[in-house]
Order: sequence, then C-alpha cells, then structure tokens
Amino acid sequence: MKFNKLSASVLSLSFLFVANAHGYETAAQNAILVDYETGEYLFEKNIEQAVPPASMSKLMTVYILMSKIKDGSIKLDDTFSVSENAWRKGGAATGGSTMFLSIGDNVSVENIIKGIVIQSGNDACIVVAENISGSEEEFAMLMNKTAKQLGLKNSSFANSTGLPHPDQKMSMEDLAILSRHIIKEFPDLYHYFSEKEFTYNGIKQGNRNPLLYSMKGADGLKTGHTEEAGFCLAASAVKGNRRLIGVMSGMESNKQRSEESERLMEWGFREFKNYTIFKQNQQIAEAAVWYGQEKSVPLVVADNVVKTVHNSKVENVKATAEFDEPIKAPIAKGQQIGKLNIEIEGQPSLSVPLVAGKEIKEVGFAGKFWANVKYFIFGAK
Repeated sequence: MKFNKLSASVLSLSFLFVANAHGYETAAQNAILVDYETGEYLFEKNIEQAVPPASMSKLMTVYILMSKIKDGSIKLDDTFSVSENAWRKGGAATGGSTMFLSIGDNVSVENIIKGIVIQSGNDACIVVAENISGSEEEFAMLMNKTAKQLGLKNSSFANSTGLPHPDQKMSMEDLAILSRHIIKEFPDLYHYFSEKEFTYNGIKQGNRNPLLYSMKGADGLKTGHTEEAGFCLAASAVKGNRRLIGVMSGMESNKQRSEESERLMEWGFREFKNYTIFKQNQQIAEAAVWYGQEKSVPLVVADNVVKTVHNSKVENVKATAEFDEPIKAPIAKGQQIGKLNIEIEGQPSLSVPLVAGKEIKEVGFAGKFWANVKYFIFGAK
C-alpha cells in the first residue's frame, strides 16, 4: 500500500542573518574570509580568480605529505634524501627561500615539514616531490589530481614550490578550502604551522607569518611573495570557540600584508558570531506511521545546525520540514525521513536531514490486518 501525502510544517523565528560585507574594504587584490566551523564566506573579493599563489601553493605539497603520514605510508622519523637537483633549484643561489639543505643529506620527514611551513624552503618542497613521486613533474601531476579530489575548481600546479610558472595558479577560495582541509584532517600535525622558528644546518630562521607575532590566537598557515603575486598570506586564528580562515594576495608590502590580514580577521571576529539554530535531536515535527506499534514517530535534526550571522541585522528565519507520510514500519532510530529547509535572508538556502527520533517496531500479522481494515473503512487518516 503506497501513500504520497506530502507533509510540511513551517517554523518562523526571529534570528540574525549574514549581511553582505559591502561596508568593508581591503587593499588586497584578492581576499576571502571563511568561518571554519560553518564554512560560510564572511568576505569575498575576486575569490574565484586564479592568480599566482607564490609560496601559498606549498600548502598543497604539505597536504599530500601529511596525507601519507596519516595513512601510515610515511612516518615522521622516515628520512628523505636530498638530490643535487633539489639543492640547486631550491637553494639560496636561486634567490628563493630555502631550508639550507646539503646534497646527500638524509633529512627526517618531521624536519622537512618544519623546513616548509616555518622556513618556506623551496629545497624542502622539491625533496618531498622527488621522494614521493620521483620527480617534481610527476609530483605536480599528483598535486593537480589531489586538487580535483578536494573540489578545487580554479587551481593548477606545475611545481611543488610556488616559484613563478604560467601554469601555477590558485584562487583565494581554493586556498581557503585547502587550508580548511589541512586543519580538519591533520589535527596532530597542524601545530607545526604555529611554530615560530626552526634551526637546520646551524641556521635559525623565523616563521614568516606576521600574525603569529602580532595577533593572539593566530596559528597558521602560509605566507607567499613573488613580484607577480605580490605579498600574500593564508591565515588562521582562533578566538574563544571560533576559528576563521583568511586568504589574501596582491598586497604591496610585508607591512601591508600584516596590517590588512589582521584587520580582516579582527573584523570577522568582531562583526559575526555563530549561533545554533537547531540542536542535535531537537524535535521538529511528527509523522504518522503505518504498520507500526506506535501511531507516529518524532522527526529530529540529526546534528546541530549552526549558522554564522552578522551582529547588526535581524530578520525572520523560515524553516520548512518536508516528508512523506505515513511512514511504513519498521523504522530505525536515526533513519532519514525527510529534510528541513532553512532560509535566511542574505544567505544561500540550507537543507539538513530530518531523522527518526526513536525506533518504531512493526506490528504482527493481526495488527496489519486491522490496519488494512481501518484504511479501507476510514481512509488514510
């Protein structure tokens, strides 16, 4: 017996919505600010434009290396060998940043990570590429493949370092997505990004991320600078229980990079907050049950529904529950029954699953018989 009755309940409540950030300006040519928990964009400026990422593209090199550490194929105390090619292309003579590796060194993976995220070593990145893929060209292919897997739509890689190349491009949106993946997927390794100095071969170098020294709660991620890209920064900071990710490029000086990045991050913490609109297991509606030992089943949200909202605007939030009823038993607790559509002015609509809040067991043969009798006499109700 089949029913196609669509039930919908509409909930209206007073709440805040994210306002368009028209009142905020930045000197950066490209910029994005993202709430880590909700993934919502708080500020956007040319975020889909593929531009030279400079050393911020080293985040993809680090992501691949950390992925292999996470899956167990590489360990922190494993060693990578340093080729002459890595020494020549990534050494100080090229004018780029370097870890000061020596030809023939066998360097621990842990030190290689530090050499990349703290010292921005081009030589360390080439060592990673050669030891994982055999050559930097093959590693660039792996970088492009990984970018597609992560859903990066405006990124292409030709090398592991971020040195200028026509095919080395990333958007601010892609860099924010990649940064979020690194923080989320590698909690045991992420601390390296916040370390302020590292010494290798007797040479001590400081972390180039200016926010680590000027902004409380800053803990990553990566600077970049070339003549074409300007001064760039992919940054992350935590205040209270909130984390923001900001990515900016095309700034004119190290001073401007520091000031603009911190100003954007502080603005995001000050102007926006995260609110739990619905709590996990909060009952939204009730659906009729067919062939069940109970007449109805509560419908609840499977997880907390958290939205990032602006402090100054108040509008109605419209939440609509959609489900077909009656629902045939047996019904497992947590089984998806429908969806809750949430609309907040100024934000994209959001749909979250509605699931059964409890188990409903099926009646026996006699119960089904009488249910059928009642249906044919009284109808679906």
